[in-house]
Formats: sequence, C-alpha cells, structure tokens
Amino acid sequence: MIDVQGLSKRYGDRLAVDDLTFTVKPGIVTGFLGPNGAGKSTTMRLILGLDRPSAGSATVNGRAYRDFEAPLHEVGALLEARAIHTGRSAYNHLLAQAQTHAIGRDRVDEVIRLVGLESVARKRVGGFSLGMGQRLGIAAALLGDPATLILDEPSNGLDPEGIRWIRNLLKQLAAEGRTVFVSSHLMSEIALTAERLVVIGRGRLIADTSVEEFVRSASGDAAVRVRSADPGRLAELLAAQGAHVEDDGDALSVSGTTSEEIGRVALEGGIALSELVVQEVSLEDAFMRITRDSLEFRGDQGGHVDEPVAASA
Repeated sequence: MIDVQGLSKRYGDRLAVDDLTFTVKPGIVTGFLGPNGAGKSTTMRLILGLDRPSAGSATVNGRAYRDFEAPLHEVGALLEARAIHTGRSAYNHLLAQAQTHAIGRDRVDEVIRLVGLESVARKRVGGFSLGMGQRLGIAAALLGDPATLILDEPSNGLDPEGIRWIRNLLKQLAAEGRTVFVSSHLMSEIALTAERLVVIGRGRLIADTSVEEFVRSASGDAAVRVRSADPGRLAELLAAQGAHVEDDGDALSVSGTTSEEIGRVALEGGIALSELVVQEVSLEDAFMRITRDSLEFRGDQGGHVDEPVAASA
C-alpha cells in the first residue's frame, strides 16, 4: 500500500505538489492522471525518496522508501526507462542491478522472458528502440518480485501488441495482490486497465475515486439521442416538460431529463421511437471536463502552440 499524507514540494517559489493526501491500495490497478505540469512525476519521485518533501510524508507499506534495506524487493519503479548505460547489454544491465540485491541469474532470465526481450538480451541498449527500452525498464521494475509497482507511462513507445501485453500484465500483477500505481496519458488504456483513479492538477488533488464514479461525476445531465416518427411533435412535448432539445436533422439531442422520462412522454403522445440512447461520456471526456481549470499548458485554437497559463505548480 502507498500512503501519501499532506505531501508538498516547493522548488523556490514554485509549489509543484500542494498538500496531497491519498492512498493506493493493493489488489487493483490505480491510475494516476493529471495534465502536463500537474506534479505527477514529482509525486512519484517523492514516494521513491528521490526528492525530499517540503512537508508531509509518503510511505510504502508503512515505511519510507529510504528505510528499506533491499528496496528492489519492496518497490519496483519505472520513471525513466532510457536512463540506462547505453554501452551495456540488456542482460548485463539487469544483472548489475540484481547483484546489488543478491538476486540470482535465473530471475534475470525470467524477467527478460516475461517482457519478451530474449532475442536482444545480449545486445547493447544504445541500439534499442523506444519500445524495447520501455520493456527493459519494466523488466528492471519487476526484477526483485516486489509487492508494489510505481510505473510512469509504461505504455510509452509500445506498439499495439505491446500495449495489450502491458495492460494484461498490470491486471495480472494486481490480481496477485500487488499494489499497482500507473501514470499515463493514454486515457483509453487507463479506462481498460484501472479500477481506481487519483487525479491531480497544479499539484493539488482533484479526485480519488473509482473510474466509474469519476466518469459519472463528469456526465452531469448526459444528453440522450432520440429518433422518432414525429420528431417535431416530440420536441414540443419534451420542451413543455422543461427539457432542452436540439435537432441535428437526423435525431434529437435531449438534455435536462432522463431516457425513462423521454420514453414516457413519447408513449403518452402516441409517438413511436426508433432510437433512445444515452450519449455516454468517455474517461477522456470526463478528464478534460474535470481538469480544464487545472491546465498549465493550453494549445491555441489551431493546435500549433502550447501556451503557458498562469499556475502555481
């Protein structure tokens, strides 16, 4: 379990992490989301003892990371997959790490097979593609068979097969009872992989909830798409009930009421319906709606330039 309590980090006059409190529990995959500059990487560094907090604490299974005598057996981390000596082979990179913790060569071979790098294990890392480097970073995180995993953008650079592989691997690790904390910009993958979310913006906690509840909270009065034999009359009846109705020429988009109420109004009016569908909000839509006031960098309307927006972190 990862326990973050009142965690803050200041760099000069910049508050990168601002009084964060959340818990990451074992047995499920927890996604860690936030716009660029939100403080996700800083938070992960604070948990791993790579930065000293200005206030608060971060512990793993009740202990600070620096207090572990053999940290690779406790926490597996992937923050920067390419932070590797490029002249070493993948095998020797993992072996060097293994020898610091008395981990045998058999385990090195095992994690190399697990991440699918058998054919390039003896090749120098400097020639690896982004995806191969990412797999090596994941292998290093798994080397000590830790109960807790902290992974920053583990899908970065992976091809579709690789993305499916890491998705299934994370679910499997969580099913084994491990704590799995994953940061990603791929909302579709987080939606398919995570059960719970920690969302931050400008260093502050925005949400600590299930994926389902996060999406539901952003949905509000979700619009309902309606097609009928008499859209004009149905629109009049719904508007009389206080609903907001828009006609796009193919169907009605109705908000301010429920699909059940729309069905009742149509039935009482003798109007046959051919379509009645609640327009669902995706995790990406929910994320954009909930974090729109926490963006530190915002593109212009043409989508060419990221423009800094005043922020505290």
